[in-house]
Amino acid sequence: MGTIKTNGIIISENNFGDSDKMLTMLTPGLGKISCVAKGARRTKSALLAGTQLLCFGEYLMYKGSNTYNINSCETIEVFYNIRTDLDKLKYAVHITKIIRDVTEENQNCYKILQLFLNTLYVISETDKDLNLVLSIFKLRLLSILGFTPRINECVSCKEKNDIAYFSIKDNGFKCEACGKQDKGSIKINQSTQNAIKYIISAPAKKLFSFSLKDESLKELEILTKIYFNEKLEKEYKLEELF
Repeated sequence: MGTIKTNGIIISENNFGDSDKMLTMLTPGLGKISCVAKGARRTKSALLAGTQLLCFGEYLMYKGSNTYNINSCETIEVFYNIRTDLDKLKYAVHITKIIRDVTEENQNCYKILQLFLNTLYVISETDKDLNLVLSIFKLRLLSILGFTPRINECVSCKEKNDIAYFSIKDNGFKCEACGKQDKGSIKINQSTQNAIKYIISAPAKKLFSFSLKDESLKELEILTKIYFNEKLEKEYKLEELF
């Protein structure tokens, strides 16, 4: 097979042999792929910078029997500020673990990659509350994966007004009356409702362009954490790096 050119971001790296690296890369068209970068751990290697975790670049490679082999790479973004801030790094690593779980080889990952890069950029280049960034990322990712909550009316009685709850079990908003009968629902105020609507529908480049006050931020954080774990059938926890 001939040479393949693709953009991609490194989502895991492991030492391989004396000086090589075994990488996992997320690409828009090929999905999640395994790559070998020969000699990448040598100090003078042209692959050294472009094969680090969270490096986004343009890669030339060819496909072997089981993995892709990287010939050359040109870095586009290395998210330097994430690498120098432990809090930012913790959240970026957590998000990267999620990305590894929800992606597959030979899958069109354009929207997921776009969300991932935009999230990393916000973490790296802004001081936006990291819990808000994580909540936005999770809810938008669920929407991409096909778990978009129903937000235009009460999922039980179709009432469009008096929305007061989010039902984890029934995947969307509920009115005051229906929400009180649902033990799996979470009480949410108007600001939280507006935030959920915005996260689901906003253009990708404007996704993170809002803030929430403490009460609404806590509601959104709890709601997205429970909803995300429920839909992906796995408990995701932020873990200390060291």
